Amino acid sequence: MKRLLLLAALLMVAAVAALAWSFAPARLPVGAALALAVPPAHPPDGMRLSSLPAGRIVTKAAVAYRGGAFGETRDLTMTAVLVQHPRGTLLFDTGLGSAIDAQVHGFPWLMRLLTPYEKGTPVAEQLRAHGISPGNLAGVVLTHAHWDHVSGIPDFPGVPVWVNRVERDFIRDGGVASALARSFGDLPYHVYDFTGGPYLGFERSEDVFGDGSIVLVPAPGHTPGSIIAFLTLPSGRRYALVGDLVWQREGSSSRPSARGSPARSPTLTRRACAGGLSSCTRSRAPCPTC
Repeated sequence: MKRLLLLAALLMVAAVAALAWSFAPARLPVGAALALAVPPAHPPDGMRLSSLPAGRIVTKAAVAYRGGAFGETRDLTMTAVLVQHPRGTLLFDTGLGSAIDAQVHGFPWLMRLLTPYEKGTPVAEQLRAHGISPGNLAGVVLTHAHWDHVSGIPDFPGVPVWVNRVERDFIRDGGVASALARSFGDLPYHVYDFTGGPYLGFERSEDVFGDGSIVLVPAPGHTPGSIIAFLTLPSGRRYALVGDLVWQREGSSSRPSARGSPARSPTLTRRACAGGLSSCTRSRAPCPTC
């Protein structure tokens, strides 16, 4: 009996040590910088970009990246991005929707534990307040299909949901991690296959309007079909919407002020990504959140 108790105690100590180690600083390797030319783009006059915060999670830096402090609070905002283009208005992700409380009620316990969310004004409501009918959108473009990026889809009935074929398969077969998107049933999916050529080091791309103003590229890792959306405005300013490939600046920067190469994400957080059952799909990119 004493041996069993000793063994149990040792296992407990080992488990606690492993958990503590999973939050210790760890960095991702960074290859040599590529010499790439900035692709031409011809965004039309009148193209506009707006960010629409719709809820947030208040957490600790230690949960967002390895080496972060447990005493440092991080405010993680669930933000959708509206791109108004003369050929159609697109919404990238949805933030938390009007039915978020009911949706979260069905999550696995670990996801609920690690996602103490606070509701904001749903994006559809924000659009109406600015004279934009949610039903007139050309599409909702998903950077990936996790809960906090798809929650508001029911607030846009009939609007096409843009996903690449790999992410569409993930919604269908991704288990707990894509359960919320799957629960919405037979949505009007617009499935694309990255039919364009190389773009900024990525082998394939999808030029949405053919003018270089909105270009989607595959960036698998956080989910099998995660994407990056490159946006170019008439002013010449360029943006990259990376979804949840990183959560924080520490996950993407190699500047000295960021203390070295990009930080990995804690194992516990990665497991929450997949509904508490398994870690996220492996990738060269960090996988810090859901």
